[in-house]
Formats: sequence, structure tokens, C-alpha cells
Amino acid sequence: MKLNDKVVVITGASSGIGKSLAHEFAKRGANLVLGARQYVTLCEIAQSIEQQYGVQVIAVQCDVSVEEQCAQLINQARLTFKKIDVLVNNAGISMRALFKDADVAVLKQLMDVNFWGTVYSTKYALPEILKTKGSIVGVSSIAGYKGLPGRSGYSASKFAMNGFLDALRVENLHTGVHVLTACPGFTASNIRNTALDKSGKQQGESTLEEDKMMSADEVAKIIVDGVENRSRTLIMTGQGKLTVALSKFIPGILDGLVYKTFAKEKNSLFK
Repeated sequence: MKLNDKVVVITGASSGIGKSLAHEFAKRGANLVLGARQYVTLCEIAQSIEQQYGVQVIAVQCDVSVEEQCAQLINQARLTFKKIDVLVNNAGISMRALFKDADVAVLKQLMDVNFWGTVYSTKYALPEILKTKGSIVGVSSIAGYKGLPGRSGYSASKFAMNGFLDALRVENLHTGVHVLTACPGFTASNIRNTALDKSGKQQGESTLEEDKMMSADEVAKIIVDGVENRSRTLIMTGQGKLTVALSKFIPGILDGLVYKTFAKEKNSLFK
């Protein structure tokens, strides 16, 4: 798929990977529909991208956990551009708390955003993408392949997202619709700063070494390349590929390795 003059809808586009995806798609000539809760920031990003790349960009305030707002996002894209070629389900939140300590409402909130946000947006966009034989992308995580301690709700939402996208891919094997599951490893972004603690408040700072992670720009380039190449699955970073492989062949040993890794993080939950 060549992206020039294609219409791309991106959720969670006001920061991190979503913002980088907006720039990368625009750089390749795509027109954009950007959705996020932070409307003022989103409008500033849209204006900047239009000036920088000469493409058309619209901003739509959207909380993906609210079905009606997802419908509005997709409807605005259809009304403005008369078509949709690519939907990128990028909006997401994380958490950091042991399950025994966490309020169940925290896990529900993660499912509402990460899983149901993907389902809602895809449900309304699919009729348009069937017409264009376009792409549906889910920005998932290695946590969708291996449960991570202190991130039970996040892992659950990403496992659910992966299963949903896998089923959708098989359903559309002969329709021409492309389904891509993109799984970055840890990425330097604000997702850990805004991760919810056991009571649902943002933790405010990252507990991991951000400077050693992939940048959001690097992740965005890999994902957009994957859309152009109509890739099936993208497992990013050597650590991510190793984790997926070990989870298949020596899952018990991987359990111990993952525990040791997270026991060493700043303010470890295991201390």
C-alpha cells in the first residue's frame, strides 16, 4: 500500500507513539484524522503537521472508552474525506500495582480503553475499510504475549486485543482487508508516567530506564512500514522477540526471568 492521499485514522494521537505515527504517515503523504481526549493539544499537532507536510489533518476529541465518541470519530472521517484507508488503534493506558492491592475498577478502566476502545473504533470503521480494502492496525505490546507482574490489567487487555485482531484477520482472509498486530517492547513515552496505581491515580513518574528504550519515532516508522508492506505481526526489539520465543518453549524459566527483571525496577512492587 502506497500511502500518498490515503486517509488514516489514529486514536491516542496527542502524544507518544500516536503523535509519532501522525508525523510518519503525513511524511508519506497521507491525510489524517486524529483522535484523543486532549483536544487543544491535538489541534496544535494537526496544525503543525499540515504546515510541515502539506497534507489535510482534522482533530476530533475522542475518549475511546466511550462507544458513541468512537462512532463520532469514524463518522467525522467519513464525512470529511469520503473514505477510510487505515485505522490505527493506538490509544492505551497502563497500570502498576500488584493484583492483590489493585482496585478492580483499575483493571476495568484498562479494558475499557485498551480493548473496548479497539473494538468500538474497529466496529464503526470496518464497513469503510472493506470498501477500500485497507488496513486495521492494533498497537499492542509484548505484554500481550507474556503476562507482566504489576501489570495484570494491562497484560489482560493486550492479550484480549491480540485475540480480537487474530480472529478479525482470519474472518477477513478473503475480503482484502489487512490486519496488523504491532507489538513494541518498552518504548520511551509518557505511558508509564500516566500509568494507574492501585487506586486509579496516575503514578507520575517512570520506574524504568527510559533512555535505554526504543523511541516513539522508531516504533512509528516500523509500524508505518508494516502498513505499506501489509505485514501480519510486528514483534519489535530483540528482547521482545526473545520473550515471545521463550514463552513458547520454556515458559517456566521465562517466569523467573521476568520476575527478576521487574524485581529490579525502581521502587519495586516486590520489596
